[in-house]
Amino acid sequence: MNWYLQSSENSDVVKSTRIRFSRNINGFPFDLNKEESKRLENKIKDSLYEIGYNLKFFKLADMDEITKMSLVEKNLISPDFVLNKNETGSILINDEENICIMIGNVDHLEIQVFNCGLDLENTLNLAIEIDEKIGQILGYAMNKKYGYLTSYPNNAGTALRASVMVHMPALSRTKNTRKVLDAINSFGINIRGVYGENTESTGDMYQISNKQTLGISEKEIIENLQVIVEKIIKQEREARKLLAKDDVSFEDLIYRSYGILSYCKKISQEETRNLLSNIKLGTDLGILKELTDLKVQKLYLYTKPANLQKFLGNQYEPIERDIKRAEVIHQIMNEK
Repeated sequence: MNWYLQSSENSDVVKSTRIRFSRNINGFPFDLNKEESKRLENKIKDSLYEIGYNLKFFKLADMDEITKMSLVEKNLISPDFVLNKNETGSILINDEENICIMIGNVDHLEIQVFNCGLDLENTLNLAIEIDEKIGQILGYAMNKKYGYLTSYPNNAGTALRASVMVHMPALSRTKNTRKVLDAINSFGINIRGVYGENTESTGDMYQISNKQTLGISEKEIIENLQVIVEKIIKQEREARKLLAKDDVSFEDLIYRSYGILSYCKKISQEETRNLLSNIKLGTDLGILKELTDLKVQKLYLYTKPANLQKFLGNQYEPIERDIKRAEVIHQIMNEK
């Protein structure tokens, strides 16, 4: 089962962990033209067997729009990568989709490793293993003083971006989200929307990541992030206890959300996201026993536009998608 359909100990608050290394290859300019992009692509393809990890090569230009957007919805590639690098960009990805390397985005390589829940250490260890192997084979652009050289100076040094996706519905409903996020920001941590920089939070989901990459070790980066995320988990769980004290109103909110999803005939993605935030909260607290963690994860994934169409194996206009989304919701909720 793919990592984004799995749950772990802290999955009630932390949806996922991602480790990303930005790397550039010796012998290539940072700003690649089409010819240089093709040369880099060929160099990587020639080394694919040696790199291993069952990675497969795909060019963005050869992928249909729904497939590309399905990867964006899974947070495996960025929206800007699809928008700006569609003609020259490519990816390496394995069948489990816990490893996805963007080629020719901001830097030559963006090596990404994913995991469910909060698992910074193990995710980092696998990312380091892959990174070191690719570095030995392809050769990275490095400097003794500044570490790994990147297109943007603020990514230099370790060029490591560690991030976790957190679900904070109780802090939102108790009007404490902004206070917590402001406190996080003062510790040198980025707070972004679901799809990264310049995107909005949806369904009470936030992406939390390190700002500093230079003058700090990889271990220190994930230790600092671990401390911050554990504080978020504690604050969110305390807020959930407060909400649960008003049993009738709280359960009414959860079961109204469940009822709408159970009986709707058509529903938008935005409304689905908001209702699923309540559904996940109710399931995590054991109030809503009708759904399992797996069903909730499936509902999150297969109600998104591109993955909805991938799930059904067909393309639909937006109005049709709202109808089909309701059908898929009923199908998943009634799975045995």
